[in-house]
Amino acid sequence: MLKSKTFVKKTRSGGVLKIVREHYLRDDIWCGSEVCTECKDDSPVLQRDAFIQSRLCTYPHYLIPDTNVVLHQIDILEDPVMRNVVILQTVLQEVRHRSAPVYKRIKDAIHEKEKHFYTFTNEHHRETFVEREQGESANDRNDRAIRVAALWYNQHLRKAPCAGELRVVLLTNDQANKEKATEDGLLAYRCEEYIKSLIGNPELVDRLALTSNEQNEITGGRVLFPEHLPLSRIQTGIKNGTFLQGTFRANRDNYLEATVFVHGEGEDGTEVLLQGLQNLNRAVHQDIVAVELFPRERWAAPSAAVLEDDHANDEDAEEEEAEKTSMLKPTGRVVGIIKRNWRPFCGMLTQSQIKEATRHLFTPADRHIPRIRIETRQASALVGHRIIVAIDGWPRNSRYPNGHFVRNLGGAGDKETETEVLLLEHDVPHQPFSKAVLSFLPRMPWAITEEDLKVRADLRHLCVCSVDPPGCTDIDDALHCRELDNGNLEVGVHIADVSHFIRPGNALDQEAANRGTTVYLCGKRIDMVPELLSSDLCSLRSNVDRLAFSCVWEMNRNAEIIRTHFTKTFCCCRALTLSSPEVRFHMDSETHDPIDLQTKELKDTNSMVEEFMLLANISVAQKIYEEFSECALLRKHPAPPLSNYDILVKAAKSRDLEIHTDSAKALADSLNAAVLGGFPYFNTLLRILATRCMMQAIYFCSGMDSDFRHYGLASPIYTHFTSPIRRYSDIIVHRLLAVAINADGTYPDLMDKHKQSTLCNNLNYRHKMAQYAQRASVAFHTQLFFKNKGILNEEGFILFVRKNAIIILIAKFGLEGTVFFKNKGKPGPKLSFDSEGPSLTVEDQHTFHMFDKVKVTVTLDASNIQHQKIRMALVEPVIAGVSVAWPEPAAKKPKLDR
Repeated sequence: MLKSKTFVKKTRSGGVLKIVREHYLRDDIWCGSEVCTECKDDSPVLQRDAFIQSRLCTYPHYLIPDTNVVLHQIDILEDPVMRNVVILQTVLQEVRHRSAPVYKRIKDAIHEKEKHFYTFTNEHHRETFVEREQGESANDRNDRAIRVAALWYNQHLRKAPCAGELRVVLLTNDQANKEKATEDGLLAYRCEEYIKSLIGNPELVDRLALTSNEQNEITGGRVLFPEHLPLSRIQTGIKNGTFLQGTFRANRDNYLEATVFVHGEGEDGTEVLLQGLQNLNRAVHQDIVAVELFPRERWAAPSAAVLEDDHANDEDAEEEEAEKTSMLKPTGRVVGIIKRNWRPFCGMLTQSQIKEATRHLFTPADRHIPRIRIETRQASALVGHRIIVAIDGWPRNSRYPNGHFVRNLGGAGDKETETEVLLLEHDVPHQPFSKAVLSFLPRMPWAITEEDLKVRADLRHLCVCSVDPPGCTDIDDALHCRELDNGNLEVGVHIADVSHFIRPGNALDQEAANRGTTVYLCGKRIDMVPELLSSDLCSLRSNVDRLAFSCVWEMNRNAEIIRTHFTKTFCCCRALTLSSPEVRFHMDSETHDPIDLQTKELKDTNSMVEEFMLLANISVAQKIYEEFSECALLRKHPAPPLSNYDILVKAAKSRDLEIHTDSAKALADSLNAAVLGGFPYFNTLLRILATRCMMQAIYFCSGMDSDFRHYGLASPIYTHFTSPIRRYSDIIVHRLLAVAINADGTYPDLMDKHKQSTLCNNLNYRHKMAQYAQRASVAFHTQLFFKNKGILNEEGFILFVRKNAIIILIAKFGLEGTVFFKNKGKPGPKLSFDSEGPSLTVEDQHTFHMFDKVKVTVTLDASNIQHQKIRMALVEPVIAGVSVAWPEPAAKKPKLDR
């Protein structure tokens, strides 16, 4: 059956365009129920025995949630208790338009067979499609479509001989929708009403989200925040220049301060400083907000002091004025929220001091996020545990946002729990690979076929070696070198041919694209691709034949490239094991706790491998850009603003050395020459500082940018080709290169620069989050290492000087820590800070400069179980009232004879 709608539309040029929209209706769309004999469904999803124990529904029933229930109660729907749910097409389409994250989560629930979620395409069913009536809003039409579909289900299932008492229950939080459903003879309940009726699942009540303004508002209490402007006024204000739109970035060290980054043309942007709770106006880290600028006379400077937030329980906002400096910034206030960036947050519960209280404060692990008030009846069981909480809303008269409990991760301090927290907090996909993904893996046993041999070069006669640390199983790369008859050298870089196994567009490819990168934690690896590929079929392990993609150069004796050749190959590697730790923990074989910690030891072999990998990446970048100038996936490293180097230049100047920052080469030459006699570690400290001045390298599509240069490598063009097992960017580059040498075919998305650019944005995000997760893992294991060490005495170097603190690097451990001379709310010594030095004078007794050697005590402060810290205290130089005594090492206890 065909429905069509015709209307005319005025075009921009003033013409009239006739538009005809066709809508096909069918009567062969199945209900998906096992009890139905009318539908010819071979694999029904909805169970015959659909029984959830409920005091309201004492009979088998299917649930049909409306759009708002799916949007706001997704945590409830994801629970294993919730089974046999019909998701209507109307609901799914509306959720897709309103919230991409919720849409993905409900789609994942639909794909989970154990949950028995069924998608019913009511918009194309002849008996459930409804047309929008004259004067009816789109929202009212959708509500009516949901009621019609629910009513059809009820009537349809009654025809089944074995349906018994099976009913359909509509879940809605819309009172008007509920009343109309009841009038139509439907069973309809509010979500809260239904969940509270469930027997044996009291924890689900804690997961109910507050949805209405009435639920979000706390009765009584003074108004703390200005009202947010409606979106229509915000959009008008942005157009006429009254407001600016930007990303809200909370200050993790000062909850009364934040900045809003306003994007400009290209990579330019402006930062607006916000100070005080009212000006922050309930924005949360990474929200998209509208801000109003203050007049220039109200501009201020951010505080240069390091402030430790003690997260006191009182709800009174402390007024703290930032110290004025010469660097004023535009200031303003948040007038409205354009897009929320709320996500589930990990953290810990602070139990209320009032006995029998059900409302408690939750402290997120991420210091950028404010504390969240939740209601739970299981507080005593959750104290001391890491839990997940979601924000529901933030009333004007509440110091904190309101939220709800999602799930319990486990005891704080437990290695598995803490690893789960850091993966969730850094948005690292780490769920097991789905059956759909695994179905695209090669069947085992796998072997190279005759077809592969025909189209690839056989390099098994060459001595090809991989160079890797002990225990490495995901081996991407190998090398060979041989002398040619003409006296030149042939050097080859051979890279695992992952793109042979991962074909474009399938579930395996989509999962790898989403994950973006393999994440390496201490003692754990989160693979981008399933282990069968990463550690076996793709890995260039020793003494087994493997498929490779090779970049081969002919070079003269001066290492000048005569010719470059790319080809698909198969080879048999010989392994060279190289011990090359970074900040490496030696684990106890029984407890897996770190018992020793050491810094990275670089060998010449590292540099040899790295040089050839860089050369391969550059050669491939040149080739794919030559062939695909609009859609080549490249990597660039923007040159940092010269102001970034101010601290480096000042630090070198304080030692009578000069650093030139005109170009990457000038910087490299300056660093090579910056050597102090009797201070061998000085050059390393300078290089650490120089690294902090750099910008982040990013992936980009060649057709969307004009600046290709990689500043750090001083190369005009660069990409990633050499690690396709652990980086999805390299898989795309392999595909481009394969098309360029006629070794494979292309596909539309590969040639679409806009889709390539979107992919690059995700890869940049995943790479950044992986780095943060790795650092968090190292920090956690560092805390475990120091946990039972007591107080250690160590030498370190001053890396940075602040207004009230010095930041120390202990080279032995690669560990940074802060020695505070003055904390918020506590008396401290007299301090004099010189920003030009930079230097800090304490009590007129001693002046600290960058790179000075100091002696400190190192210990783990576990007073805050969620935010444990490595604490450092100054021992030398000795300053009265500031320095602590150098503790004597604990005497070893004699062993007892047994």
